[in-house]
Amino acid sequence: MFRLFFLILLFVYASPAVAQESGFTTKAPHVVIMDFDTGAVFYEKDARKPMAPASMTKIMTANMIFEALKNETITLDTEFRVSEEAWRRGGAASGSSTMYLDVKSSARVEDLIRGIIIQSGNDACIVMAEGLAGSETAFADKMTARAREIGLESATFRNSTGWPHPEHEISAYDLAQLAQYMITNHPEYYPIYNERSFTWNNIRQGNRNPLLGKFTGADGLKTGSTSVSGYGLVGSAKRGDDRRIIVINGLESKQERSDVANRLMGAAFDQFKVYNLYEKGDVIGKVDVFMGKADHVKVKTDEEVIAGVYRGDRAKISSQMTFKTVSAPVMAGDHIADLVISIPGKEERIIPLKAVDEVKAKSALGKAWTVLIRKIRGE
Repeated sequence: MFRLFFLILLFVYASPAVAQESGFTTKAPHVVIMDFDTGAVFYEKDARKPMAPASMTKIMTANMIFEALKNETITLDTEFRVSEEAWRRGGAASGSSTMYLDVKSSARVEDLIRGIIIQSGNDACIVMAEGLAGSETAFADKMTARAREIGLESATFRNSTGWPHPEHEISAYDLAQLAQYMITNHPEYYPIYNERSFTWNNIRQGNRNPLLGKFTGADGLKTGSTSVSGYGLVGSAKRGDDRRIIVINGLESKQERSDVANRLMGAAFDQFKVYNLYEKGDVIGKVDVFMGKADHVKVKTDEEVIAGVYRGDRAKISSQMTFKTVSAPVMAGDHIADLVISIPGKEERIIPLKAVDEVKAKSALGKAWTVLIRKIRGE
């Protein structure tokens, strides 16, 4: 089992550890590399700041549809009519990504899903939004509310398509969490993301994901690009028992997106690893106890501590145990210290440490004797 290379015991007033840059770098402005099973973030770059997601928005749109299917609000055979609004704003004449739906025609939900995921059809998104919520605005409000419910705190959606809007945004980290949620909760529909093409209205369009067919094990998820967002991708791949998720955004061209995506996904498997730093219940150190029947009490982790780390940064990991002297009585399980873990390129992690045993307070006579002894010693 891997253990931290340095364990420094200090009081809470000590200076925090100096953040180190990771040895891994990339040109993409916004990046997340995540382990699917644990959710551990291997690498991130400007990943917590909300950004314009472009058509990567459609992962959330698809999630709303899949949840409606699961709730039996609709079926795959449910048909929705193509409004003039959907045709005008999302059709071929709009100059946007389109499924090429005909105005006032009808389409089955199953076909609309493929139009959204494979063809990135804005018209298909708007048709589904109107069909499920009455209007795209109402649907976008539901998208935002649902995103917050599943923990995507940075998400604000103003439409179903990712069309530029100053308030339409989500962080790269939350997009990675959304991908994890999609794969976990909709396994029956997730394979659609791996389909290479879809034909509608006699027009065949290929899947735009630059990982499919190029990176072994790649099977999702969604590209996006606008003049505001640049070129981005939420991608996932599985090799053996390991699955990785990457998010990139802000690149300058399709080719640059393809090059960066393939490099990052390769690195995700070859250059990063999930390390088990501590098991639940591992004893980390001791905390001084004032006026207790014992002078100190051991503290332990109350959870398994894992970290996704660039292999070249492993030796740079450090930790600090921070605490103040506590006054008795102390109950087993009391939070009386913290373990601060520093990993290059990441924000410090703070792990609460709990008292292992109970420490009872001294009797009145014992306290008086302690005060006397401290005075004699000049303490």
